[in-house]
Amino acid sequence: MKISAPLCVLSGALLLAGCASDPTAMKMGSQDAKTTATGSAGGANSANANKALEHCDKPFGTIALVEDQSAAWYIQLTRDYQLTSTIPVLRLLVQQSNCFVVVERGRAMANMQQERALQQSGELRAGSSFGKGQMVSADYSLTPSITFSAKNTKGGGGAVGAFGGWLGAVGAVAGGFHQNEASTMLLLTDNRSGVQVGAAEGSASKVDFDVGAAVFGWSGGGGLGGYTNTPQGKVIVAAFTDSYNQLVTAVRNYAPQTMGNGQGLGTGGKLGVDGAAPVKPVVMRMSVADAQRKLTALGYKPGPADGSMGGHTEAALREFQKDHNLPLTGRLDPQTIAELAK
Repeated sequence: MKISAPLCVLSGALLLAGCASDPTAMKMGSQDAKTTATGSAGGANSANANKALEHCDKPFGTIALVEDQSAAWYIQLTRDYQLTSTIPVLRLLVQQSNCFVVVERGRAMANMQQERALQQSGELRAGSSFGKGQMVSADYSLTPSITFSAKNTKGGGGAVGAFGGWLGAVGAVAGGFHQNEASTMLLLTDNRSGVQVGAAEGSASKVDFDVGAAVFGWSGGGGLGGYTNTPQGKVIVAAFTDSYNQLVTAVRNYAPQTMGNGQGLGTGGKLGVDGAAPVKPVVMRMSVADAQRKLTALGYKPGPADGSMGGHTEAALREFQKDHNLPLTGRLDPQTIAELAK
């Protein structure tokens, strides 16, 4: 019996069993499945990337993506909306932007360690080069989180709250949300000092879609929860793209936070606590000759290290201060000494 095209459209079961059995009916590269994270990346090159994605000529450093899978937002993401980890989407965005070099710190680490164990056991071929000292350190860690709002439910009051929740799912089954919104947060941490060097919030919304169909997937439930085939997933990716763009913009204009007066971070802080010992300012000293030698090593031109504060040395200090966002005093003040001593 030949199944007609209209019957295939009306019957999800027949669609799966009959019409979809033709391999030539599979459509590759469908625009309907696209998110704002699209295309591919290979090293510093990318193909078909979102034109709105920020791009850097050179990376700021290496980065590892760390997802707290014990957090409430992640549990709701995977349980209530049947979506998966956000890490693959973020890794694509980061590599396509060329603003950071992504290093593996996730599940693939186990495979990396397995190959090294095989090398040490002598099972790998000679010349496999899995010896020590080859892994790249992660300069920064990027931590994502999500907040989701579903507003203006058809046939009743709105459902607004943290991302996910069965309240949103029930409202979707009943009729579908008029508006779906997602807010995402990205935190950038320097791994050596533990200092947060960047933070960005992003958001996105999609209006007038039927979440009732999206919750159960378009193909009779078989497409449940994918980032590319549910409105919720697409909105989340768009929000992450927005927050990542804002993070890159902030990092481009980065200026380190400074305690001032030669006091470094983590030495007590300036906010006194009742009953605590008073914080003594850290006074750093450096001779003019030592400063001249350090400036020369850093590529500046203070002249010979003769210990004399001449015009060349003052000019070199001002240039150094300008490059490090310090007051342009041309003197060996505490802030300049602290920066030179790093």
